[in-house]
Amino acid sequence: MEITYKTIMNKIPFLLVLLCLFVGCSKDSEGAEPTTYNYFYPTDEASITAAQIGNGTGTLDPKGIAIANEKLYVANGDVLEVFNAVTLAHIKTITEYKKGTTTIPMAAITSVAVDKGRIYIGSRESRLFVIDETTNAGISVLGNGQWWQTFVHVFGVVVRDGLVFVKEKETSIKVFETTQITESSEWNLKPIAKLNTLNGFDQIYSMDVDAGNLVVAGRDAKSYLYYNIDAIKANAAQSLTEPIKPVTVPFDAKPIAVSFTKDWAITSENVGSNNYLRLYTKPDFMNRIFTASVNASDILGQNPFGSIVGVAQLNDRLFLSDNTNKKIRVLKLNKSVIAEQR
Repeated sequence: MEITYKTIMNKIPFLLVLLCLFVGCSKDSEGAEPTTYNYFYPTDEASITAAQIGNGTGTLDPKGIAIANEKLYVANGDVLEVFNAVTLAHIKTITEYKKGTTTIPMAAITSVAVDKGRIYIGSRESRLFVIDETTNAGISVLGNGQWWQTFVHVFGVVVRDGLVFVKEKETSIKVFETTQITESSEWNLKPIAKLNTLNGFDQIYSMDVDAGNLVVAGRDAKSYLYYNIDAIKANAAQSLTEPIKPVTVPFDAKPIAVSFTKDWAITSENVGSNNYLRLYTKPDFMNRIFTASVNASDILGQNPFGSIVGVAQLNDRLFLSDNTNKKIRVLKLNKSVIAEQR
């Protein structure tokens, strides 16, 4: 197996000039206590391509991604790929849902989430597969593959704090409790709540949960959509008739993907023909203050990003599902501490 690593050119002089411009370097007032700044920037580290899967003759059409227990899960066409998120080695390809005598081939996989020992796999074929994280044995399936039953397609899924959020066609997010999904539960479970995404048709939607809020990258709404989870629970019954609308603020880009880590809201955003990786501090992002600490459309002026439909982080590595270029881009998040003399 071959892992494709990028060689980083010696750009130290370029970076020094860039960092000085960033903080406004000054030699005035020698002896005064300097003001320090943390400057974060990404560099290319590696990429995952179709050549690393099986015998290398297949395809990689990456969509939603997730990381759990040092494994990277990638929605890839009709299958789910599993990689070691540390070594980047391919582990396995999951092609079907299997439980007892029931086998359902997976198809049109759009999204994936991992929570408390379960993998949730969204399919455009109007299904949500739920399998065991360790054994990959089937637990349950929501939806029977027919429109206007449980789902009309599935374009996004996130699971947190006992709730399953499923984005389907048009402006609908359906909310289930994880306790509803058991080894003996039926395919046609009823949601406990419904949410309205204001705009949307058939695109893959990225979502994540942090600080008691579900946040959706509302690409058609041209805004991040904020839903308070306590409010969802309090208004769950009523929302089945009138779905809950989000809190939004005006935004100058089209949000494509969002993922929360310990420190960051990691996003991808589109402005015209440019695709951006942006990192916001979580307190600012949750307060809807969109001042990015990282704002990059390429790496040091090279290798511009394609459409990044999924983002994730493990330690100092950022994983970008670059659907345009048919690869998972793996970046290193670097930190420099800069002192500015007063």
